Amino acid sequence: MKAVVLLSGGLDSATVLAIALSEGYDVHALSFDYGQRHNRELESAVKIAKYYNVPHKILKIDLRQIGGSALTDDIDVPEREDAAVSDEIPITYVPARNTILLSYALAYAEVIDADAIFYGANAIDYSGYPDCRPEYIKAFEEVARLGTKRGVEGKPIRILAPLVNLTKAEIIKKGMELGVPYHLTWSCYRGGEKACGRCDSCLLRLKGFMEAGYTDPLEYETYPPFYKKYLEKRK
Repeated sequence: MKAVVLLSGGLDSATVLAIALSEGYDVHALSFDYGQRHNRELESAVKIAKYYNVPHKILKIDLRQIGGSALTDDIDVPEREDAAVSDEIPITYVPARNTILLSYALAYAEVIDADAIFYGANAIDYSGYPDCRPEYIKAFEEVARLGTKRGVEGKPIRILAPLVNLTKAEIIKKGMELGVPYHLTWSCYRGGEKACGRCDSCLLRLKGFMEAGYTDPLEYETYPPFYKKYLEKRK
């Protein structure tokens, strides 16, 4: 069995890649240089693909020409100290990003005759993105069935999101069981030598490690109060 795995270089995508391998798939990793704020996460994707010794493509598209997000436009990334998930869709949402990236992955899957596409959507501990919900995944799988040669021929490509109903802590526990090299991953919305520790992605990541009972192997510019207390307790 072959599978295309969307590999951003972040914690979730690295865990998904490990899951796909553990299930016996012949993994082909696919990353995107889509005009995001920095390439730090892409550097992590390259390292993760090499770590697992899987084929890896990086496709270049330019979503900065569309903008509309703090990740693809000249809009500040919000900073907080609290890891609570908001009900509002944040400014870090990139309009239709997963639909665009999954469409490329679908084309790639057809070319290499892959049976599935894996991606790290999560509907529990996430930042409110609409393209990370189970109903979205189900709908895109139907699009894949209707709009591809494989689908018409009765061999539809499955869209798999094994993390969709897991908390960040559960994802990390699963990843630790599988030996995911979290020290190679990058989640921060900002680039740099160290993660900022203030953006939504950093906060959700640190909260996940705390609730899973582990310490994050990445270096941070600063830690939010809840994680500082956690580190103090572990001393």
